[in-house]
Amino acid sequence: MSKKIFIGTDSGATTTKLCAVWETGEPVSNKVLQRSTGSENGREAVIHSWITGVSDFLTQNNLQWSHVAGVGLAIPGPYERYGVWSNTPNLPKSFAGWDVFTDYKTALAQQAGRELPLVCGNDGNYGGVAEARLARGNAKISVLMLMPGSGLGAAFVGADGLCLDGDTLAGMEAGHMPVPLQLLGLTGKPFTCGCGRDWGCVEAYTTISGLPQLLVERIKNFPDHELARSTAPTKEKVLSLRTRAQKGDALALDIFDFQARVMGIHVANLAMALDPAIVVIGGGLMDHEATTPEFRVRYMNAIRAAARPYLWAPQKDTIKIVPAALGELSQAIGAALMAMYQSQDKH
Repeated sequence: MSKKIFIGTDSGATTTKLCAVWETGEPVSNKVLQRSTGSENGREAVIHSWITGVSDFLTQNNLQWSHVAGVGLAIPGPYERYGVWSNTPNLPKSFAGWDVFTDYKTALAQQAGRELPLVCGNDGNYGGVAEARLARGNAKISVLMLMPGSGLGAAFVGADGLCLDGDTLAGMEAGHMPVPLQLLGLTGKPFTCGCGRDWGCVEAYTTISGLPQLLVERIKNFPDHELARSTAPTKEKVLSLRTRAQKGDALALDIFDFQARVMGIHVANLAMALDPAIVVIGGGLMDHEATTPEFRVRYMNAIRAAARPYLWAPQKDTIKIVPAALGELSQAIGAALMAMYQSQDKH
């Protein structure tokens, strides 16, 4: 096995995950290394967390900095320009305008004793790169990935294995496309979204961020439910829903069935524009450690059923809608793969 590796750094607001791939694209380890991002302590603390995290990963896998041929950095958007954060949710306002690409590249060079190639991109897009490589195998086909979690991550990976970023690095922000409200039986104003749009973003109807509004809407049909009488904080109520659903709670199942229906309609909507061969559904609802097989099967089947009526006839029998396989590894591995692809392009 070659000793040349490519590091993937997946930095969220609170946690940074690290992994690596060999120059063959195979993961160095199937275990992700997690470290606190330290964003509350400022920019220098974040860079320090990333560098020490890479060092720890190398040590745990009997590797050295001399083995590192390139690094990929996955970060949440939006961006002012390549590698520069804009006003990003869940990060300090002081991070807006921070050129993380240059600062990380400088720190990597100081640690490695030489300049290391660095590629930087959207965390959701990079997660899609990793899942697409696994889902399609050797086939030269396109893959769409949707990842409902706190928000709705989305990625489209072409037959070349690369993700769609767009000219302003806002490509595939598909969570903020509007929901066709007329299909959902909802009345009144559209749900609000953290992005500020008032047209009813898909994210608000399919993710944790929208659950408080969805609970208020759906609990009307369950007036005698425990949560209808509960005085617990809203956050506590919504975070109990996934557990309740897996125990057969009717209200919780109704909410996740609704989210799956919206997701299925959104899959069909995106299929009109992108025509993928495979759609991968990721996120916490597909986490094998957090959900039961029965829950995952129900959720996936509901997505397929909702999408099918709105697909073009040839797509109904060709598009595969499958669960993600890499879990929390996907974005770090995707970042590492993008570093590897960049290296290959230069040779």
